[in-house]
Amino acid sequence: MSDTLVTREDHGPIAHLTLDSPGNLNALSNEMLAALQARFDTLAEDRSTKVIVLKGAGRAFCAGHDLKQMQAARQADDGGVSAWKDLFDRCSALMQTIPRLPQPVIAQVHGLAAAAGCQLVASCDLAVAAEDAKFGVNGVNIGLFCSTPMVALSRVMPRKQVFEMLTTGEFLTAPRARDVGLINRTAPAGELDAATQDLAETIAAKLGSAVSIGKRAFYEQADLTLAQAYALTGDVMVENMVNAQTAEGITAFLEKRPPDWS
Repeated sequence: MSDTLVTREDHGPIAHLTLDSPGNLNALSNEMLAALQARFDTLAEDRSTKVIVLKGAGRAFCAGHDLKQMQAARQADDGGVSAWKDLFDRCSALMQTIPRLPQPVIAQVHGLAAAAGCQLVASCDLAVAAEDAKFGVNGVNIGLFCSTPMVALSRVMPRKQVFEMLTTGEFLTAPRARDVGLINRTAPAGELDAATQDLAETIAAKLGSAVSIGKRAFYEQADLTLAQAYALTGDVMVENMVNAQTAEGITAFLEKRPPDWS
C-alpha cells in the first residue's frame, strides 16, 4: 500500500515522498496514514538518506482527514467512537514520528494544506511553499474544532494567530504563513520544485551525523528549563566532537580546504 499511496523517489541522499491520492486531495485516510507511517519507519533506519522532502500529487498538498471515511464510522455499534479514537491516535503518532526521524523533513506545499494537512506542515522540520498556497485549520466551519492540529501549530506559531485561525476557519496566504513562522520560504509555483531541492541539497551537503545529532537535541532541549537545556546540549556538543568526521571537518577548515567526509 505504501508503494502506491506514498511514492518514493531518491535523488542521491534526498528522498522525495509524494502523497499520491489526488482524487481526495491526498486526504489522511486510514490507508494514507498507514502508508506514510511505513515510509517514515523505513527511512528512520536508512543512513544513506540525509534529507526527506514531503509533497503532494495533484491540486493540493493535503486537505486533512478523509471526512467520508470518518462519517462512515458512525455506522459502527459504538457510533464511531473506537474508530475515531484509533484514527486520531495513529495520526498523532505519525506527527510525533517526524521530529524523531534522524533526517530533516521538508514539506513542499502547493495548493492547499488544510486541517490535518496544515498540521502535517507544522510537524515537519522545514517548509517551502508556492506563493499561491493556502494554509488553514478550518474544521470549525463544519462544527469540528481542529484540536489535534492546534498542538503542532501552537508550537511553531504565535498563539494568538493560531487561535484566530482555529476559531474563524480563515486561511493564511503563503507570505503570511512565512511571516508567522509556519513555513520557511516561498517560491513562484513554477519554481517550487527547484527551491525545495536547493534547500534540501544545502542541508544534504552537511555532515549527516552532525545534523542528526543536532536535530535530536533541537527538540529535546525545547521542553527543558534553561539550565537543563544547556546541560543537555553541552553533552551533545561533546558527542558531536568525538566523531572522527567532525575532527576532519574542523581540520579541513583550519587548513582552508574542503572536508573529506567520504
